[in-house]
Amino acid sequence: MEILSDFELWLFLAGLGIFLFAMHMMEESIRVLSGAAFKSLIRRFTSTRPRAITSGMVSTAVLQSSSAVSLMVLAFVGAGIMNLVQAISVMMGAKVGTTATAWIVAVFGFEFNIDAFSLPLIGIGGLGMILLAKSPKYVNISKFLVAFGFLFMGLDYMKSSVDQFSDLVDPAMFAGYGIIVFALAGMIMTAVMQSSSATIAIVLTMLFSGVIDFQAGAAMVVGANVGTTVTVLLGSIGGIHTKKQAAVSQLVFTVSTAVITLIILPILIWFVLQALGFSENLVLGLAMFHTLFNLFGVIIFYPLIPLLVNNVEKWIPENIIDLGSYIHKTNPEIPEAGIEAFRKEIISQLLHTLKFMRQIVSPVAKSNAIEYSDLEKYHAEIFEYYTKIHAHKPDENQIAVMDELLRASRNVMNAAKNLHELKDELSVLQREPGSIHVNAYSSVKGRILQLTDLSENIESVKQEGMLDEISSGLEAVFTDYEKRDKEFIRMCSTAISEPGFKKAEITFLLMVNRTVTQSARMLIFAIRSVIKHQPDPN
Repeated sequence: MEILSDFELWLFLAGLGIFLFAMHMMEESIRVLSGAAFKSLIRRFTSTRPRAITSGMVSTAVLQSSSAVSLMVLAFVGAGIMNLVQAISVMMGAKVGTTATAWIVAVFGFEFNIDAFSLPLIGIGGLGMILLAKSPKYVNISKFLVAFGFLFMGLDYMKSSVDQFSDLVDPAMFAGYGIIVFALAGMIMTAVMQSSSATIAIVLTMLFSGVIDFQAGAAMVVGANVGTTVTVLLGSIGGIHTKKQAAVSQLVFTVSTAVITLIILPILIWFVLQALGFSENLVLGLAMFHTLFNLFGVIIFYPLIPLLVNNVEKWIPENIIDLGSYIHKTNPEIPEAGIEAFRKEIISQLLHTLKFMRQIVSPVAKSNAIEYSDLEKYHAEIFEYYTKIHAHKPDENQIAVMDELLRASRNVMNAAKNLHELKDELSVLQREPGSIHVNAYSSVKGRILQLTDLSENIESVKQEGMLDEISSGLEAVFTDYEKRDKEFIRMCSTAISEPGFKKAEITFLLMVNRTVTQSARMLIFAIRSVIKHQPDPN
């Protein structure tokens, strides 16, 4: 208790808080200054495993956050821009790239006079944020300088509190705990703070002050490496199967690397301290250890990436929803039968799309929901069937019918894509308190539901083979849509004349309205096409 009473807890917590704040500010400023460039880097330079690993290393070293890069990778995987092999490779590289933070802290945080280093950065950056406020670029450069200064100020506070603590603590009291306990401590600290950089800064500070020895510090760094996977696992919750596969892949890689490292820890410690000569500078030695064991993990797992992908795909299989009803049962070699199956499949595509649209404004349980990715695959199957019919040389009239039906299918897919991309805007619109926003959301939601109500009529008529019976109702819906489009525009015209109303808000509302109206038109055009080509029952 006497030891704890002499430990300056608030000085330590202040240092930790400033350090975490600085890391957050650095990530934010760098993301604004170069985020687009590094997103492009990750997307473009991942064609091979070595390039993907290098992209992950470079991006993380510059962005100073393996979690940010890994979450970016999950987003790309979810969007279908990156496959699982590429994602695993990038995240493996990110583990190596994140060791740059340990080197920065080890070199600058303990080898220089921190006040002489941090205060000028904070002063220059703070003045820049005020004096250059009109330039977003220079504001973010100034913000980066302030963050860099705060980073080392926070580290200095932590070091000061631990220095006093170390005078009262005998490192031998920790000797009996073993490396597993220290590894778990590092993992829990990182999981709680959501920052391996903060954990490693604390570990380096404790090592510098003599509170822990090199072996304990090394074990905590290994644990911190595992703790970073918590952020990625949280980011995959509720995502599609590929995002979950990528997150679990990183967990397997990170935990396996940690286990192997802890098994051979004495050998690695000997190599860093004796073979590489870091025994006189333990802080730099720990930074080197951090880099080496992550490189070691990449080297071990590099040839195993395909095997890891195969296993993860088995553990977390794709939940395949087969929306097709007719094209899988009809031989495309007979064009007459194939075209009718093609037409009926597009009616089914339309019904599934209307259900998907209703989910956007009236969410359903995930088990009953249709995902946008399901509609994309469905459309691809319909197009594939179209090419199969074409391969059997239908006549010119049949080709003309097929082409018009294909345009209908594309219209349905485009409508789904438009409304899928509109989801976030609708969420924003729903939360806005102003009357114009409330009325706008009510109008948009009402029109989407009005259109999806057609699905019941289409379903019942489809079963009877009498789709033309909904033609008059369809035209009434089309007329009403055009009328409500004009009413929406008039509402915006009235709102823009009100004092204090932002013109950018009007543009936002008009774009939402345009997307909904165009999607409705595309769906109605598609329904007209499938009705037009209904076979004569006689």
